[in-house]
Amino acid sequence: MAADEEVPRDWRWVFPIVIVGAIVLILYWFWGTPTLLSFTLTALGLGAVLYLVLLGLSYDGPKSKLYGLKPITSRMPAISQPVGHVHFRRKMFWVITVLLLYFLLTNIFLYGVDQATVIDLFQSYRAILAGAQGTLMHLGIGPIVTGSIIMQLFTGAKIINLDLTDDEDKGTYQGVQKVVVIAMIFVEAIPQVFGYLTPSSSVVGGLNSFSPHNGLFLAQMIIIVQLVFGSYLVFLMDEVVSKWGIGSGISLFIAAGVSQQIIQGTINWIPQNPSLAVSAGNPPSGTIPKTLWFLTNYNAQQLAGGGWEQILLHAPNPVIALAGTAVIFFMVAWTESTRIELPLSHAEARGARGRYPLRLIYASNIPVILMAALLANVSMFSILLWTNPTLAHFPLIGHQWWIGSYPTATQAQAMGVTQTTPLTGGAYYLATVQGIEQWLLPLLNPAQYGSLLVGHTWWQDLAHVLIYFGVMVGGSILFAKFWIQTTNMGPEAVARQIEASGMQIPGFRREPRVLRRVLARYIPVITVISGAAVGALAAGADLIGTVGNASGTGVLLTVGIIINFYEAMGREQLMEMNPLLRRFLGGE
Repeated sequence: MAADEEVPRDWRWVFPIVIVGAIVLILYWFWGTPTLLSFTLTALGLGAVLYLVLLGLSYDGPKSKLYGLKPITSRMPAISQPVGHVHFRRKMFWVITVLLLYFLLTNIFLYGVDQATVIDLFQSYRAILAGAQGTLMHLGIGPIVTGSIIMQLFTGAKIINLDLTDDEDKGTYQGVQKVVVIAMIFVEAIPQVFGYLTPSSSVVGGLNSFSPHNGLFLAQMIIIVQLVFGSYLVFLMDEVVSKWGIGSGISLFIAAGVSQQIIQGTINWIPQNPSLAVSAGNPPSGTIPKTLWFLTNYNAQQLAGGGWEQILLHAPNPVIALAGTAVIFFMVAWTESTRIELPLSHAEARGARGRYPLRLIYASNIPVILMAALLANVSMFSILLWTNPTLAHFPLIGHQWWIGSYPTATQAQAMGVTQTTPLTGGAYYLATVQGIEQWLLPLLNPAQYGSLLVGHTWWQDLAHVLIYFGVMVGGSILFAKFWIQTTNMGPEAVARQIEASGMQIPGFRREPRVLRRVLARYIPVITVISGAAVGALAAGADLIGTVGNASGTGVLLTVGIIINFYEAMGREQLMEMNPLLRRFLGGE
């Protein structure tokens, strides 16, 4: 069904959709008082959205309404799938090339943005979203992961009626997911510009001379175009790595960004405020240079009177954060190596035996990526609902303290926090806990560290810790279940894969139903344990603190990604040496 005429349609949906579009534009014209240029661009954007809605609703075939989007999904730009086996050297070439391109894009700043006034809506989740503030990678992998969350939730709730074991349904699912990702790029890019990525006055003035009274709007559109371009480039780079490289592009970008933060947080000798001299109040930023500075500039009495506390507990990058990062590294390495191995034997080749490993982290680190991205979007929209001039007046949810309140620039400076730090509501209780200095020290010594609670009581602080930990664990379990269902890792799909490879479990009949019953004893339980383990590890690392503010989730993901990448390289090299193994290992 590649062509539009092959898709059965009920064109009676055209009239109500046109009426809805006309009403929205009329209301926008009279109440929004837009310029002709902004009204035209808004009409084009609304028309594109309504066209997608029309394609879906007008589909009159026997399958899912998503088949109505075939005219769009079949024509979208995509990276072609390689034909046959891709050699290991070529895969490594693409991995290195994409990684270098990623680092290049993180150092290309957005044209026309006043960098001094940038407010980063994703500040607490920057490491996980693999982006860089104020650059072409400002949105990072956020739209990709958010689009994946939406599709998984809709599939898990049976709102999307697709059988992902069927090739045609799976192709439709992947095509629609691309459309959702592109939509999320615009959804996340547009709010960033209005009030948070402010155009510079020089660019606005130059555009005003070109088009009077439209300079600000044109500058905002230029920034949005750059954000969309950068985000879609990330999407294509992820496809290149997935199809022509090793592993996942998303994982590669996360590991690269977090590794950079950890290295900087460990060895950076530049002080927090580079414009001031190095002192006890402005020590070197890195853990090692900071420790050496205090040891060489403080005597024994000064160290005992507060120096050790500065070294071990206080920001920036205390020793306990470096120790916590190391502990998480070894714990993740241990859990990644823990597995249940089911014995397998070949049905035809006598004596050919193998094992099918069911790892403790069966669902990989994907659930915690999805959970972190979900919390990042909660943070972003709560900030918008509190501070955005338009959304703050939205009925029921606009500028409501129970959703989340945020300090002004003056209040933030007085409190010693940023403007993106939530003070009340659900946003506060779901915000990332960043190290023991934020919660444990105020609980143990409220007289000295009570100011770090930023106006909250001890029980609010404790509730924040417990709710954040519980949400991370529970959400990761939920996403682990969804991920297993949508990636052919459930008992039925694994049973079919084992049978297709010619293997069977010794002592059982070679039949998918028998294999499915055996696998059903393990996979659902391991899935829950897997989601709970990664959620607990990520949240626990956040509570302890991590070097470079990489976040517990970022460290957890990076370690797992490095281990999985190493194992994937081993499999690729094994297939290069023995092509007969490609069928079983999935190399062809």
